[in-house]
Amino acid sequence: MTRIIGIDPGLLHTGWSIIETVGNNRKYISSGVVLPPRSENLPNRLAFIFREVSKLCDTFCPDECSIEITFVNKNPQTTLALGHARAAAIVAVADKNIPIFEYEPNKIKKALTSAGHADKDQVYKMVRMLLPAAQPKTPDESDAIAIALAHANMSKFNF
Repeated sequence: MTRIIGIDPGLLHTGWSIIETVGNNRKYISSGVVLPPRSENLPNRLAFIFREVSKLCDTFCPDECSIEITFVNKNPQTTLALGHARAAAIVAVADKNIPIFEYEPNKIKKALTSAGHADKDQVYKMVRMLLPAAQPKTPDESDAIAIALAHANMSKFNF
């Protein structure tokens, strides 16, 4: 059995999920969204993300982490801010000595839907089909589940 934490990093919303995998069987454990206070400055929001992801690792004891690679936006400031949030989550996981696997958004979508440019609705539908117990309430939560599922599917092929 392998327990995977999937993380969809964001400065305002960091989606997370926990799934277990045994062979080709997948089991939903939990998911949610880390919501740093918008009123806080950047360093405090990053510290909040770090602490919350660290707590998730302590609570669920994942064996592996799957996280989305930051894509380059038209706005460099947005890309940089997303990179900061991603780094806070990565450091929290790395601090627990959990192996981290990084995937581009199009590879995650392709692993789940067979289409690298699938929209959020297609990803959500596949998450629900593959893990009926999952009831994601936000796109960030759904994406985090998709990231964990994609890793479970791709890791056996050493992508």
